[in-house]
Formats: sequence, C-alpha cells, structure tokens
Amino acid sequence: MTSTDSAQNTSEKAPAKAPAKDPWELPDVSGLVVGVLGGTGDQGRGLAYRLARAGQKVIIGSRAAERARTAAEELGLGVEGAENAECARRSDIVIVAVPWDGHGKTLEALREELAGKLVVDCVNPLGFDKKGAYALTPEEGSAAEQAAALLPDSRVTAAFHHLSAVLLQNPDVEEIDTDVMVLGEKRADTDLVQALAGRIPGMRGVFAGRLRNAHQVESLVANLISVNRRYKAHAGLRVTDV
Repeated sequence: MTSTDSAQNTSEKAPAKAPAKDPWELPDVSGLVVGVLGGTGDQGRGLAYRLARAGQKVIIGSRAAERARTAAEELGLGVEGAENAECARRSDIVIVAVPWDGHGKTLEALREELAGKLVVDCVNPLGFDKKGAYALTPEEGSAAEQAAALLPDSRVTAAFHHLSAVLLQNPDVEEIDTDVMVLGEKRADTDLVQALAGRIPGMRGVFAGRLRNAHQVESLVANLISVNRRYKAHAGLRVTDV
C-alpha cells in the first residue's frame, strides 16, 4: 500500500466533524420565571417592566416584601412582588440589580436560595465625585466575580450593564436600541441570558467573554454616564460586524 493509499484510508476512517453551532441559535426562555433582586430600584424596575411587557413571568424582589408588592402592582403586566429570599426561590433566572454598596451582603444572605440558579449580575461598582463617575475595582476583580465567589453553587453570569433606566421605564419607548454584553463560564448559561435579552424588542445579547473580563464591561458605564451628561442622551452600545 502506498503512502497515498494509507492517507486516504485514514481520512476515510476519521469521524466527520460536527458542524459548528450557529452562535445565534439560542434557546427558548419564554417559559422561565425571572426574578429581579433590587427590583424596586430604577434599573431593576426597568428590567422587570421590559421583560414582563415582552411576556416573561417576572417576580420583583426587595428586602421588604410590602415594598416589592407595591412596586409590582404599579408595574402591572402580571408582575409579582416578594421578599428577596422568596423571589430567589421561585425564580429560574435571577437578575441582581441591587446597589453596589449592598451587593456582597445581599448575595451572601441568599446563598442557599440561589444555589443551582442561573444568576445574572448587572451591578456596576462606581464612585462619584466632583469630576463625575469613576470605576471602582472590587477585591475579586469585578462585581460579577464577587458574585461568583459568594455563590459557589450558582451559575453566575454578567449582563445588562449598559442600559438606560430612563428608557427602560418609559412606556412610550417601543424598542430599546442596544446590545447587551453577556459574560460567563458556560455557553449554555450565556446562551440563556442572550436569549432573555433578545426578548426585549430592539435588544440583542452578544457573548463578550468569561467573567474575568467583566471589570471593563462594568467600568464602561462610567464613560456612558459622561456621554449622557455631555449630550443629554441615554446612550447604549452596538457591536458591529456580528
């Protein structure tokens, strides 16, 4: 047998490579319950409103159950309100939209309720002074990495950082023209979050790397705040050529 024949036989015996998965082939998340911790704040309330308006079942979480229920009633659209622990227990996907200064304590207290859950951290560690907003660097590297360290039994991702709370809450705005950078360790998890972002008209979820890259994504919000102040805008992001 010639070397050419041998190479041909080897080629014939080699298993066919599976076709590459389409990165835009995303799962159906319409039946999943989404909890929003910090859902009475501007960002959390806006996300809850947009997702519920898109047909998602949403539960708002707060330290005070009554406050959460009041906010849910104001939003309507079938949104429910509950104390944070109950919100976490009843949800399939939990968005963390609490203030940065309460981020660590909130997650630490909910470690048991968040075990096994897909957690989406959208918290931006920022400081403010006379010069404007500036990024803070948590000891773990980012808010998302802090969440992963505090929630070892959860599937932590990061997304929804660059959204305008004003636009999210405005009922006259039909579409939110922006991309959502999604970070995480497992493609199955980031696919779910991308699909969730895509439920909101005008919005698209784009995979943007592992959690170790979350710091610069969170920090970019300080730049967007500067853009908004200068141009009196509600700026978002678009990723080109994908």
